[in-house]
Amino acid sequence: MSLDQIKQRLKHARGAAVLPLQAAAGRLRMVTHRPVRFSGAYATFEDALAAARQRGLAGYDHDEVAGVAFEQMCRLVPWDYPVLFWLSQIKEENRSLLDAGGHMGTKFRAFRKVLPEIEAVKWTVYDVPAIVKAGEKRARDEGIKNLVFTSRLEGSGRYDVFLGSGLLQYLNVPLPELLAPISARPTHLLLNKVALRKGKTIVTLERIGPALVPYQIRNEASFLTMIEGLGYDIADRWSIPSLAHVIDTHPEYGASESAGFYCVRR
Repeated sequence: MSLDQIKQRLKHARGAAVLPLQAAAGRLRMVTHRPVRFSGAYATFEDALAAARQRGLAGYDHDEVAGVAFEQMCRLVPWDYPVLFWLSQIKEENRSLLDAGGHMGTKFRAFRKVLPEIEAVKWTVYDVPAIVKAGEKRARDEGIKNLVFTSRLEGSGRYDVFLGSGLLQYLNVPLPELLAPISARPTHLLLNKVALRKGKTIVTLERIGPALVPYQIRNEASFLTMIEGLGYDIADRWSIPSLAHVIDTHPEYGASESAGFYCVRR
């Protein structure tokens, strides 16, 4: 056996020994109610939500969660720039945009600082009722006229652009089901911060303020097949290494990949 092979085996052995210790530490923090960002690993969104309900406030649809990190989410961050680039490229076609999972219009507030033409876009935010209620009030208080909020897509009109920035990991239905009520598929899909992995899809729980929220890490191959099945071609893809996450209580699953996609209807 060569020296390099011996080094590789030792490295693998050290890693295998450390993983159980990391998992034990994460689970200990969870049961002793010390801060753990990601905990548990579940087969489905529903299983994760049921587990969250046993531990307290579950899901995003609560007044106590609506304002968490609002100011921070209104700031431009490095992974916004690919989205901004593509919005600038399609600005002539973008008259109406559906911002699914758009919170209280945080991306609208962030993007208009550098892309003022979006002020002329009909920008519709789709989110859970508690977020919609808080978003409508904040928009009224700030005098923002072209932000529309809704928690229902049934009967909605046409949209030129579908934006899902940080949406898919929290989405409790498949993307095709979310898009089904829209009268016509948007020409452009912008999906950012999509949590992916090479193995099977798993759902963990993320601590957001006082609540535990299911966080889905999708199988990459299945996700790409789903995009193709919707009738879209992927024109661009980017990776966001700083948003790769390891589940504190289950490090054996490895780090997720956070990716972004610009897709055009075929």
